[in-house]
Amino acid sequence: MKTTRLLPLLALLGLWSALPAFGVSKEMVQLQTQVQALQDQMARMQQSFDERMGVMKNLIEQTTDNMNKVTGAVNQLQKTLSQQNSDIGGKVDQVSTQVQALHDSLDELRARLNKLNTQLDQFTAQQQNLPAQTPGANPAATQAPPPDVLYNNGLRDYNSGKYDIASQEFGDYLKYYPSTDLAGNAQFYLGEISYRQGNFQGAIQAYDTVLQQYPGGNKAAAAQLKKGFALLELGQRDAGVRELNSLIARYPRSVEATQARERLRQLTSHKTSPSHRSTAQ
Repeated sequence: MKTTRLLPLLALLGLWSALPAFGVSKEMVQLQTQVQALQDQMARMQQSFDERMGVMKNLIEQTTDNMNKVTGAVNQLQKTLSQQNSDIGGKVDQVSTQVQALHDSLDELRARLNKLNTQLDQFTAQQQNLPAQTPGANPAATQAPPPDVLYNNGLRDYNSGKYDIASQEFGDYLKYYPSTDLAGNAQFYLGEISYRQGNFQGAIQAYDTVLQQYPGGNKAAAAQLKKGFALLELGQRDAGVRELNSLIARYPRSVEATQARERLRQLTSHKTSPSHRSTAQ
């Protein structure tokens, strides 16, 4: 009877003793589950890291390629700028010629506007001189062509490259009409003819005459500019630079001042460039 009552108790004790083992097994399962979750997370992180490293590698390669392209473009630009600097001397002279052509057109318009007044003054002077003339008097003054005709003929022959004829015509203009508004222009073109013929010393003398006798004329700035160019052509660098700087100070907003600054910039560039150090003295 006692044995029969003890059997349920023993069974209950056995179940109770088995409970800790069941709890430990459940915790192990949870721990294993957490470990597996961590391993999965680490695997995903490793995959994400590998993907990002691949993207960074591609970006680095692309950046390297772009840098190489930019370097090539910069080198090409430097080569182009160097070529342009070597050609700029001729372009400055070309621009100067174009500017002078514009001035010539303006001078021609002014000459036409003053044509009637000039002819009237000439006619009046001839009428006043007629009573004083004798058969032995020199009639050269009355035989000179009108000033606008003589000047325009000289300008036309100059632009056509007929320098000897143009020089004679401009010389005659200065001989017969030394005090007109275009006298300084005629003197300037005498200097231009000498310059184009390579007679730079003669050109400088003609330009000096413009600056001394016609300082208020519309060719004063151009005469000083070309005088500076002629001095440089003769190898007188310091004198040429002083002349160009003087021009900039006197006519800072003129077209000639712009050309003078460009020529000075060119001289400085050639002086500092390694490829021009031997010729910039």
